[in-house]
Amino acid sequence: MSAFDVRIHAIRRRPDRRRPFEVRWHAAGRARSRSFITQGLADSYRAELIRAARKGLDFSPGTGEPASWATPEAATTSWLEYAAAYAAMKWPLAAAHTRAGIADALATITPALLTSGRGGPPATVLRAALYGHAFNPAQAGTDPGPAAAAALAWAWHHCLLLTALADPQVTRRALDALALRLDGTRAAATTITRKRAVFRNCLGYAAELGLLAANPLDHVTWRPPRSSCSADPRSTATPAEVQAILAEVTRIRPELTAFFGCLYYAALRPAEAVALRAGSCALPSHGWGQLTLTASLPRSARAWTGNGTPREPRSLKHRPEGAIRTVPIPPQLARLLRWHLRDFGCAEDGRLFRGARGAPLSESLYGRIWHQARAAAMPQDGTGAQRLRRPCDLRHAALSLWLASGAPPAEIAARAGHSVRVLLTIYAHCMPGCDQIASQHIEQALGPSRWPPVGPQQSTQTPGIPSVMRPCHC
Repeated sequence: MSAFDVRIHAIRRRPDRRRPFEVRWHAAGRARSRSFITQGLADSYRAELIRAARKGLDFSPGTGEPASWATPEAATTSWLEYAAAYAAMKWPLAAAHTRAGIADALATITPALLTSGRGGPPATVLRAALYGHAFNPAQAGTDPGPAAAAALAWAWHHCLLLTALADPQVTRRALDALALRLDGTRAAATTITRKRAVFRNCLGYAAELGLLAANPLDHVTWRPPRSSCSADPRSTATPAEVQAILAEVTRIRPELTAFFGCLYYAALRPAEAVALRAGSCALPSHGWGQLTLTASLPRSARAWTGNGTPREPRSLKHRPEGAIRTVPIPPQLARLLRWHLRDFGCAEDGRLFRGARGAPLSESLYGRIWHQARAAAMPQDGTGAQRLRRPCDLRHAALSLWLASGAPPAEIAARAGHSVRVLLTIYAHCMPGCDQIASQHIEQALGPSRWPPVGPQQSTQTPGIPSVMRPCHC
């Protein structure tokens, strides 16, 4: 077929696709197509094809586009177009929280990569449009509303090319943007670190595709602030305080007592306790029992899950698909779970804890009950203000107590689903009396000693002491 045999068709709209506007044409005997997020981009691309065909340009049999267009793709790819494609690439295998985190980071960076111009939208409107539509593939083809649509159209028109990030000044501008909130104040260190990791991975993928020569962040000396990952010792509660709160939960909402008991006595994450099933519990009438954890039900917004519900089944945190974790549980929790099964039963699919109409237990429900019970059980004079503020603080209190009991850190880490390094980094400061214990061990290791000596010495040679430690008489 002739390379000049070109037929260009009307734009086809497919609302169910991430890029709903498809430009279709025939070139060199083959059907071609290319999809775009907005109709304006599709119209522009189709007009360029028509112009090239009228000029009689040779269309490449390989790409279906005019051969004169055979330039590196990055030269015409904007940052916004590439970032949307990156979010779509990450979507299928990412958890809901990860999807939302990627969109949040990209929506923070993108305004710094737009050229200034008249008619720009308010920062809050632009950020909401980028977060909720441009970087959410599930929302492709839906109507974002007039304000968001206008903001996105303006952003597409004023966005820098992806290759502009090869300039260190542009890259640093994006890094400075992710370190700030919308009100201009500095973001938390953990937030900055998380968003910078997304930015680095995004640019690394561009380098992998050949759109950039290298990752620009490798040539910028900008460093995120260091964040403290250790748990606050003030949030560590005593067993008596936990038992007082559990007693209040039993009074207010008894079907949730065992749920909070799982967070404390087994150090489960809330999402793991929500997914716990009766078949995963070994509950002997006496002694220790065991939980076999197989899944987690983390909560996120419906816009980021793949099943249209706030909770999407996932594997255990930091574990591959299909991995399990066994957690021995003390007699106190075994009794709680037996009582729960006897008095409240479980959902149709075997879940121990459920919300309205058998749905997974909602974060709002157990959070509300938790704050009511805590307000009734904890001191109101300020001494308990820092302890057990959130349900997940029960897990922190449990791990701190386990470490303080002298249990081997490796065994505690296996039960908690942490590495030993992470466990000690986060919870070592929560071990009561650990500094006194360390001082005692150091003193015992030094053993009885007469050093430093008291009074004048008769000899300048002290056997058994290195020369650098001998007393100086100068």
